[in-house]
Amino acid sequence: MRPNAPESRDVSADGGRLFKTLLALWPYIWPAERDDLKGRVMLALVLLLGAKLATVLMPFTFKWATDALTAAGTTGVDATTLAWIASAPIALTIAYGGSRILMAVLTQLRDGLFAKVAMHAVRRLAILTFEHMHRLSLRFHLERKTGGLTRVLERGRNGIEIIVRMVLLQLVPTVVEFALIVGVLLWVFDWRYVATIVATVALYMWYTYIATEWRIGIRRKMNDSDNDANTKAIDSLLNYETVKYFDAEAREARRYDRSMARYEEASVKAYTSLAVLNAGQAIIFTIGLTVVMAMCAIGVQGGTHTIGDFVMINAMMIQLYQPLNFMGMVYREIKQAVIDIEQMFRILKRETEVADAPGARPLAVKAGAIRFEDVRFAYEPSRPILEGLSFEVPAGKTVAIVGPSGAGKSTISRLLYRFYDVTGGRITIDGQDVRAVTQGSLRSAIGMVPQDTVLFNDTIRYNIRYGRWEATDAEVEEAARLAQIDGFIRMAPKGYETEVGERGLKLSGGEKQRVAIARTILKGPPILLLDEATSALDSHTEKEIQDALQQVSKNRTTLVIAHRLSTIVGADEIIVLDKGRIVERGTHAALLEAGGLYASMWNRQREADEAREKLAQVDEPAAAPNRDPPGTAPLAAGAGAAAGTAVAEEADTTTGPPEDRAEPVA
Repeated sequence: MRPNAPESRDVSADGGRLFKTLLALWPYIWPAERDDLKGRVMLALVLLLGAKLATVLMPFTFKWATDALTAAGTTGVDATTLAWIASAPIALTIAYGGSRILMAVLTQLRDGLFAKVAMHAVRRLAILTFEHMHRLSLRFHLERKTGGLTRVLERGRNGIEIIVRMVLLQLVPTVVEFALIVGVLLWVFDWRYVATIVATVALYMWYTYIATEWRIGIRRKMNDSDNDANTKAIDSLLNYETVKYFDAEAREARRYDRSMARYEEASVKAYTSLAVLNAGQAIIFTIGLTVVMAMCAIGVQGGTHTIGDFVMINAMMIQLYQPLNFMGMVYREIKQAVIDIEQMFRILKRETEVADAPGARPLAVKAGAIRFEDVRFAYEPSRPILEGLSFEVPAGKTVAIVGPSGAGKSTISRLLYRFYDVTGGRITIDGQDVRAVTQGSLRSAIGMVPQDTVLFNDTIRYNIRYGRWEATDAEVEEAARLAQIDGFIRMAPKGYETEVGERGLKLSGGEKQRVAIARTILKGPPILLLDEATSALDSHTEKEIQDALQQVSKNRTTLVIAHRLSTIVGADEIIVLDKGRIVERGTHAALLEAGGLYASMWNRQREADEAREKLAQVDEPAAAPNRDPPGTAPLAAGAGAAAGTAVAEEADTTTGPPEDRAEPVA
């Protein structure tokens, strides 16, 4: 975890224990750096006390009005007071209504005043979690499912809001009101009433605790099944085209329905258990209410209490029932919210696998030379990926990495970007270990064009500008022109404001690739990392893009992860990987002459290109005007088809090595 983000260490649900969760949330309710919010909290507490005093006053006005209207109450009341009460029943009724209005107004003022405090706490914790998710390693995100992760964030955010609002808007007011009522009952009645009510409340809270603890397991199962259903829905919708390709709509629906069936079962249990809880609470409180009213009725019969006392004890108990019922609800909601946010807290406590070292400085790029020195790496200890890898990309030069699938090519780009840290050796840029510099400065110095481009669900302009956010519209459009996509964009009805859809699905593979290239051109970094940047382009467009990339890579250190060898014949050095080790290295010509793994890969690709060329000629209509324009090839042939065919034609008529006549394109 980054040293400048210590607060994410302090948040913990601690296995769902309520008290520690509330302690963890307190710094967000009472933010030390925001005096204005602390002032709101204090004023809200004052309004809370005022509202509860008005609440306790209401039963008294009710009692006095009742005694006045029944002309009762001679016992325990002097003649002067009785005369005043008897003469003002309307005034007392108005006072009763006024006290209710005062209570409601003060309560709503308190809620409105505290809203900013509550939502600020929600916002702080939500952004803290969001930022921390971005700080976590690529390994974490590859192991998680997007739908489940977003649900964790959503439910956690809602859970925080529930806890923050419930504690100060429900729990504290209920405790204050209960204390005031106990004091009033002790003053107006006697200790027997207080003992009865305390016993009722204690039994009520004990039952609430037991039932809520029982319901927690049910709620957790419901959350798990909800996560599973949501994840399956998002996964299926993101793969909409794949579902259609394999006519799998029914299978996907059954898969989703199985998850929803588990959610249905868990939800039914949750609602049933809630009904049991509410019924038990109502029974316990009603018994307590009946006991104290019976005691007061006996007092009225004995002349020690008035009809107004009987009415007052009923009103006071009913008033107590509402917050006490909220108390049960508050406890349930807080406990359930803790379950909802415990996954968020677990994420916040998770240490980042890749973090800036203490005192890390920004990367100072002078020339841009890259060195891998005896680099070792494994995603899992039992399966090493790179074993003692050592090579250099000199400043301003182009080095290509090739090899069979699984050789570790893509791992090299991930290590250079510090998505992972090496397990042995080191990687340096201009002599600076990438682990000793800040991640932000490292990634700012590298421009990446991936093989699989994923775009934001926004406009084309937004996606290109992502490379350098402060760029002007003219710079964005110039980058698009260099990437050979400006013409396509201007043909669209909305131009650069065209929406690309989820993950860029409204664009073809080649169009997405060119947007990624334009984004990197706009960024203008001193180091380029190209992961088969033209793999999705036809041969004609590939040549144009390669020319553009050649211009961009001039005087820049360029590392190319190559799958199609025709795109890297002009590289200053080609490194051949196999099973995490360098087995060959040299120029294109030297490697072909060596007749090793690289030559074997080259010959296989050339044979495949020749086969596609012959197949295309057989399928081609006899009419010459229908032929493809010179220099183009079908998209299925891949971006290297033309180059491979040209080499093959010369190979048929000469005995020299084909690399001597291949035109460098990268």
